[in-house]
Amino acid sequence: MTHPISLARGREYLAIPGPSVMPDAVLQAMHRPSPNIYDGELIEMMPDLIRDLRRVARTVHNVAIYIANGHGTWEAALSNTIAPGETVLAPASGRFTHGWAEMAEGIGAKVDVIDFGTSSVWGFDRIAEVLRADSSHDIKAILAVHVDTSSSIRNNLPALRALLDDLGHPALVMADCIASLGCEQFEMDAWGVDVTVTACQKGLMTPPGVGFVFFNDKAQAKRAAMPRVSRYWDWQPRANPELFYQYFDGTAPTHHLYGLRAALDLIHAEGIENVWARHQRLAQAIWTACEIWAQGGALSLNVADRADRSHAVTALCLSGGLGTPLRSYTEQSLGLTLGIGLGMEDWDGCFRLGHMGHINAQMVMAMLGGVETAMAALDIPRGTGALEAAATALVT
Repeated sequence: MTHPISLARGREYLAIPGPSVMPDAVLQAMHRPSPNIYDGELIEMMPDLIRDLRRVARTVHNVAIYIANGHGTWEAALSNTIAPGETVLAPASGRFTHGWAEMAEGIGAKVDVIDFGTSSVWGFDRIAEVLRADSSHDIKAILAVHVDTSSSIRNNLPALRALLDDLGHPALVMADCIASLGCEQFEMDAWGVDVTVTACQKGLMTPPGVGFVFFNDKAQAKRAAMPRVSRYWDWQPRANPELFYQYFDGTAPTHHLYGLRAALDLIHAEGIENVWARHQRLAQAIWTACEIWAQGGALSLNVADRADRSHAVTALCLSGGLGTPLRSYTEQSLGLTLGIGLGMEDWDGCFRLGHMGHINAQMVMAMLGGVETAMAALDIPRGTGALEAAATALVT
């Protein structure tokens, strides 16, 4: 019996915006028997692990580790700083700000959402208007998503800090860097960020399951004034443990720690500035191809201005609801999995390209080639010369 030929055989390429591609070094580091959690190398490697996490976030301040995904770090950050009945401001440029806002409502906070849609960065005039009206400083924190993974918007955190300083407003800047840390330039201390939340499965190149909350002295002062914080979410013992188990409020995520150690070694061997530059160059090649495809009239980039686009994820739309058919084709026929149109009104008309973490130029060209193959198979109108232009963008 003759079986139909499949071009999807071979190693699959998961080009979604997280979980990202896992380096072999990370997977090999995790492939080991369970370690001793009371003595030995696991305990001994924690101080350097904490130091190197701080180096990625560009902070000298505290970090608490949670066995959780990004949603867990949202709740951890809120639980340590926002009491029931207090107010937070959430300027939204995509689905994930709304998700964090819903988390705040779940712990009893009042939430003021300023919705800028799914294709626009924050409008600082509108934010300033709300902050000026808050003369009693009821707003205790701003839930600031640096890169919204659904829309691929990248927001301006230094400008937000400058606005607060100009207005003399004491609200904490709480930055969601889940999609940006280890991909985009981020400077926690230099940019005046008080709390940073992130997780391990994107730029940190480790399988999902561990999250991090970085916090400075201003945020810690707010924690000290809280009437109560649940024992599990309390960042105090995690950031200042007397015993190893207190890092995690119980059993450590043992194999994730080995994987994270390997991932941090890769990041620091390359140099964090070089990591940022690599992501920027690869993103520019992707945008170049997409902008040429868009000349055909069917495809459009969700974010018009390059200056507002993430270097880690690109959200795209196809007319006629063809985003889902295109993704189905690349996955089933080519072995290439693209991201769904998460948080978009036209779910089936949108898709996302993940280009974060352990990626290089040949992987990006393969991803772009897969998208062009699918567009050809589905007879989607497109401009010509996209792949050649992307290749040129990589070498100039």
